[in-house]
Amino acid sequence: MKVHCFITGTDTGVGKTLVSSAMLSSLAASGLRAVGMKPVAAGLDLFDGTWRNEDVEQLKAAGNVDAPLALRCPYLLRAPMSPHLAARDEGVRIALQPLLSAHAQLARQADAVIVEGVGGFRVPLADDFDSADLAVALGLPVILVVGLRLGCLNHALLTAESIRARGLVLAGWVGSAIDPGMRAFDENVQTLRTRLDAPLLGVVPHLAPPEAARAARHLDLRALHSTAALAA
Repeated sequence: MKVHCFITGTDTGVGKTLVSSAMLSSLAASGLRAVGMKPVAAGLDLFDGTWRNEDVEQLKAAGNVDAPLALRCPYLLRAPMSPHLAARDEGVRIALQPLLSAHAQLARQADAVIVEGVGGFRVPLADDFDSADLAVALGLPVILVVGLRLGCLNHALLTAESIRARGLVLAGWVGSAIDPGMRAFDENVQTLRTRLDAPLLGVVPHLAPPEAARAARHLDLRALHSTAALAA
């Protein structure tokens, strides 16, 4: 069984890393060799004397494949800003081919590669391509993480429209309760279920702390295993 997919979100800070990590935790627990990839990460913090990206570290901890950082995150940038700007500050040009090569190598080592995008679906990575172009080049089905808060209906529907306009498969979506005080929570989730026309893989509640194993309990990935585009 092979499960490979691209995780995007309705915006930055909506829980993509938590959902990606939860998926990795669930897939690894099922016996698959699972690894997370963050093709481009912007923003480093000091951990135990080493500069690291928190998202990249969380993905590593949730998987069970010991792959080198150069494959899991080919472009690791210092400043927490749009990748094309962070790369420009460092004199780096993000290129598509190294990202495709890294993914291909991970796919040979693992049964499941969960590729987490950066920010929303159309974040610029360089002057000539963005994260949507990367998803198309990888040819992976997309899972959309919807940050459940006021405005999420419009953001989710526009993102789903953009995904499909690129010829990509929206394989499913996950609700992420980033605003625990959101009004008409259940009604909003039901509206998304009706309008997104893709399987709901789960709704992750507001967790403190946001742990992958806890979040995994709120996901049902059976729909992925029955999707021909994801499983081969």
